[in-house]
Amino acid sequence: MLKTKLIVVALSAAFALPAFAEEAPAAAPALTSNVTLINDYLYRGISQTGANPAIQGGFDYAHASGLYVGAWGSSISWLSDGGVTSNSGLELDTYGGYKFATGDVSYDLGYLRYNYPGNYKVGATNANTDEVYAALTYSIVTAKASYSLGNLFGYTDSIGSTYLELNAAYPLADSGYTLGAHYGKQTVASSGVTDNGSYSYSDYKLSVSKDLGSGFAGALAYSSTNATSAYTYSTLDPNKSNDLGKGRVLVSIGRAL
Repeated sequence: MLKTKLIVVALSAAFALPAFAEEAPAAAPALTSNVTLINDYLYRGISQTGANPAIQGGFDYAHASGLYVGAWGSSISWLSDGGVTSNSGLELDTYGGYKFATGDVSYDLGYLRYNYPGNYKVGATNANTDEVYAALTYSIVTAKASYSLGNLFGYTDSIGSTYLELNAAYPLADSGYTLGAHYGKQTVASSGVTDNGSYSYSDYKLSVSKDLGSGFAGALAYSSTNATSAYTYSTLDPNKSNDLGKGRVLVSIGRAL
């Protein structure tokens, strides 16, 4: 995974997740790192911090062969806010994959592990999640599909859940600005025992990012979903949003090292 291109870092900051499916294979081995500050960490359109700020960062190694590995982390609060755990404030993702290109189309195949350490309450399903993904990029458009190998983010009997997405990034000449657009559809699988249909939804995002020089990039985005009340919970903290899927404006600044 590479994040040495500032535009990719800026888009990653706007979307608030590791954008490891949107770059061409590396020309030479590279070890890179990145850090981002954002006013709200949204993942697939759902707030992970109750509309509060997050700090994020990661390390990536990409080999000239197209193989890559990496780790990325962010502060979170949704597990403790929802009463699933008593002290979970970290998401740590580890991933690896292979990128290659054929003609004008580049491909990305990989595996991603979401780790959520913490003390889970009795009866709660662990939120740790394993996904495999496949993506292809042509020109400014990337299409990606993710498939869960076990329960998705703590939903019981949700093996086989999918997330399908389209992303576009359009650089504006030599201005340093890039326009971004995203649409995704999260389908949470059900079993014969558990109906998870209320957790399925769609999300979209529009963004503009700017290369600020010296490794810095800033981004402004708007994200919204059609998520149901299943993503709303009771909270006594007036500083915590209880509708995790409502529309939000995102402001972020990141740096690649």
